[in-house]
Amino acid sequence: MGKKIEKVVLAYSGGLDTSVILKWLIETYQCDVITFSADIGQGEELDQIEPNALKTGASKVYIDDLREEFVRDFVYPAFRANVIYEGQYLLGTSLARPLIAKRQMEIAAIEGADAVSHGATGKGNDQVRFELGYLAIDPSIKIVAPWREWDLNSRSILMDFAEKHGIAVPTSHAKPYSTDRNLLHISFEGGVLEDPWHAPPEDMYTMTASLRAAANTPEEIEISFVEGNPVALNGSKLGPADMLTELNRLGGRHGIGRIDIVENRYVGMKSRGVYETPGGTLLRQAHLAMESLTLDREVMHLRDSLVPEYASMIYNGFWFSPEREMVQAMIDASQRNVCGDVRLSLFKGNCVVQGRRSDKSLYSEAHATFEEDEVYSQKDAEGFIRLNALRLRLNSLLNK
Repeated sequence: MGKKIEKVVLAYSGGLDTSVILKWLIETYQCDVITFSADIGQGEELDQIEPNALKTGASKVYIDDLREEFVRDFVYPAFRANVIYEGQYLLGTSLARPLIAKRQMEIAAIEGADAVSHGATGKGNDQVRFELGYLAIDPSIKIVAPWREWDLNSRSILMDFAEKHGIAVPTSHAKPYSTDRNLLHISFEGGVLEDPWHAPPEDMYTMTASLRAAANTPEEIEISFVEGNPVALNGSKLGPADMLTELNRLGGRHGIGRIDIVENRYVGMKSRGVYETPGGTLLRQAHLAMESLTLDREVMHLRDSLVPEYASMIYNGFWFSPEREMVQAMIDASQRNVCGDVRLSLFKGNCVVQGRRSDKSLYSEAHATFEEDEVYSQKDAEGFIRLNALRLRLNSLLNK
């Protein structure tokens, strides 16, 4: 232990880990503990936060509605880049952690706390994401990471501790999943999912219907973009939080947005995770379609070459890094003309682009047509090809 702590702000979800941590901090450090819970779209999970935290010993409880800020300042910037990690993961947890860390540090300053704490394990990515955020904001802050200190080294032991201390938690021995939910997604890890061969139980899913239960008729929707951000759905203007909420509902009812992956954690191990990201899946597909019409080829290719690195920055916890901010500025500059409408068809897990249109379109039917035209001389292609083949011809002559 070794460090004297007077007052700590705990990132508190009300789940198994942080409920136990709240009691453990009080018992271990004899310190004042203030809990902070961010409302980023987990909904009903917040209902019992305050009474449970106070009952367990918190001196004060913060519950802040950060839904609009989460989507506007974290989800939208990432989706302007079509962000994706290892080809599948849309970074739902990764994008939420820097916002939680930012607000947690603001509360620590308001309350004069000398430490912050979180419930991330010593094996996972979230410990890195939280702590890089804390230290980027205040390098002098003390950090308590109970999973790296205590001997409560399994979720079964944590559940026994909770039962012994009368702490109400939503986890049970029957469903011992570690979950994280926000407006962008819900994730599941642990339990039977630790065996990569074991199929996810159907009753585990929360945001999406199974393909059997999904709507039996396709549904068309239209998403409108301004400078890379969605601003209207089916002609109705929506703010960021409302937009993602409605896209989640639409995508969820059609069984869109489930993935089951084995990913590479930043700390070095592989981890199996199951994710539901219905609205984000629709948003990314529509944004790609909008860019196909409005984004210059070389700008698109240059931006796309940076997406894996940009996604790794977010996944690994470097949201507040200068390199992420530099790449973000470049991405945002590319989005000035990404404006217009995309029409999608949703059906049984599929999201299919049906049409796209834009006043900023770079597509020219007159140039692209297979019919007779008066704007393009096909003979010009001969010189173009011969110039591009020059180095290939020289290389062939040398080899002969």
